[in-house]
Amino acid sequence: MDKQFSEASADFGVYLKLERRLSDNTVSSYLSDLSFFFGYLSDAGLEKPEDCTKDAVYSYLESRVPELSSRSQARVLTSIRTFYNFMMEEGRCGSNPCELIEVPKLLKKLPVVLSVEEIDRMVSSINLAEPLGHRNKAILELMYGCGLRVSEAISVRVSDIFPEEQFIRIIGKGDKQRVVPVGECALSAIGYYLPDRNRILASNPSAKDTDVLFLNRRGCPMTRVMVFKIVKDAAANAGITKDISPHTLRHSFATHLIENGADLRAVQQMLGHESILTTEIYTHVETSKWQKSILSHHPRGNR
Repeated sequence: MDKQFSEASADFGVYLKLERRLSDNTVSSYLSDLSFFFGYLSDAGLEKPEDCTKDAVYSYLESRVPELSSRSQARVLTSIRTFYNFMMEEGRCGSNPCELIEVPKLLKKLPVVLSVEEIDRMVSSINLAEPLGHRNKAILELMYGCGLRVSEAISVRVSDIFPEEQFIRIIGKGDKQRVVPVGECALSAIGYYLPDRNRILASNPSAKDTDVLFLNRRGCPMTRVMVFKIVKDAAANAGITKDISPHTLRHSFATHLIENGADLRAVQQMLGHESILTTEIYTHVETSKWQKSILSHHPRGNR
C-alpha cells in the first residue's frame, strides 16, 4: 500500500481509538475493511485516498458482491463512509464519495436462542473432574447469568466481583462501564473455580496479570477462541445441534428475561446497549414463539 494510504489509515485508527473510543476489535474491523479498499484504489492507479470518487466506491462494492453478504457489504460501506467523514473533519478532503450510496437493505434474522433446559444440559455436560472443569462451568454460568459478550467475560477481574452485594462490574464496548446483577449459580460456580485458579497462579509465578478471573493453564488470560471451543464442546456433549456461539448465551439470557416479564429498559442496561432498538429484537423472538403456538393450535392455522 502506498505511503499516503498507510498514513491516512494510521491516523484514522488513532481517531477511532482515542476520539470515538471504540474497542480494539471494532477498530481492527474498520481498518481491515479499509486495507482491502485502499488496495483496490491503489491497483486502480489512485495515489491517495482523496482521489476516490463515488464511482470508485461503487466499482469496489460491485467487485465484492460475489463474496460478501448484504450485512458485510453494509459493514464495509460504513467503514469507508466513516473514514471519509473523518477526512472531511480533518479538512483533508472536501466531500464524502459515499454520501449518496445507499446501504444494502438487510433482512433482520432472529438470533438463535437456547431453551432453559438446553442451557442446563450444557452446564451439566461439563466434566468437573477435569483440571479446568470448574473454570469452564464458571464461564458458562457467568456469560448466561449476566448476558456478557465473550470479550467482556474474558476481561472480568476478581476485583470486579462483589459477591456480598451480588453484582459485577463490566467494561463493555468503548470502555464503557456498567454494573450487572449476578446470581447465585454464577457466584457459586466462580467460588468452586477460585481454588483451581489459585493453583494455576502458584504453578506459574511469572503470570503477569494476577487479577484476571479466567486463566488458561499457563496463568494467562483466556482468548475468545478458547471460550468458543468450550461453548461448542459443551453443546455437542449436551446433544444440541443448533448452530451456536458464545453470543448465543447472551441472546438466550435476554430472551429468557423478556419471556419472564423483565422490563425492556432494565434488559437494555444489563446488555449495555446504547439504543433500546437493539434490545427490542428480543421481543420479536418472544413474539415468534407465541405466533407459532397460535398458528399450530388454530383450526385454520395450518391450512
